[in-house]
Amino acid sequence: MSEQQWIQLIVTRQDGPNEQPYKEEFKIPYRKNMNIISALMEIQRNPVNAKGEKVAPIQWESNCLEEVCGACSMVINGRPRQSCTALIDKLTQPIHLEPMKTFPVVRDLVIDRGRMFDALKRVKAWVPIDGSHDLGPGPRLAEVDRQWRYELSKCMTCGVCLEACPNVNSKSEFIGPFAVGQVQLFNSHPTGAMNKNERIEALLADGGLQECGNSQNCVRACPKGIPLTTAIAAANREASKHMFKKWLSF
Repeated sequence: MSEQQWIQLIVTRQDGPNEQPYKEEFKIPYRKNMNIISALMEIQRNPVNAKGEKVAPIQWESNCLEEVCGACSMVINGRPRQSCTALIDKLTQPIHLEPMKTFPVVRDLVIDRGRMFDALKRVKAWVPIDGSHDLGPGPRLAEVDRQWRYELSKCMTCGVCLEACPNVNSKSEFIGPFAVGQVQLFNSHPTGAMNKNERIEALLADGGLQECGNSQNCVRACPKGIPLTTAIAAANREASKHMFKKWLSF
């Protein structure tokens, strides 16, 4: 790759939410250790396509540039991933860049991830406590529980698991693997467990656990290696116990 002088990118563009997508090709000078973000910045500095035509700069999102914020998710050579960690030297050319199709496109590679934040609200992915006074130190956790919660806490709401999941589509209301992981994160904490039943009820509603087809694409695609299928299995066990207790209380 170091002998090549040019990088060829084919970008799926869209001028607005209601506009038709189209493909545009760009060629930019190669530099060592470039990632997709640096390639897009090169085009932004000189927005000229491969035909030599001056065009509008490509729109995309990024923030942390170290795979923490989740903003730069896109489909790169057919695979949903973070563009900040996608190194040019490890990609086959021409490099195809597309917005994730699971979400509404705002413009070019910019998507609206609002459905993910709505899902977090639905499952109450927070600990509702009164912070007006000092509650003292929090409860101690066993090391195995701390490690489990740490793995779940890595979620950056990037949307890659939804893009990879075949059950997240226009014919399904599946809330998505990430939301189930966040339910497990909060339900496994002694303080968060105060609202455990509410979160389980949210997962039992339409678009919840019953929509998961166990394809396991999510755990393979997750940039942070979060054990999402393990979280889904744990949530299913808790949901079964919850329903059995409800049945006994009738």
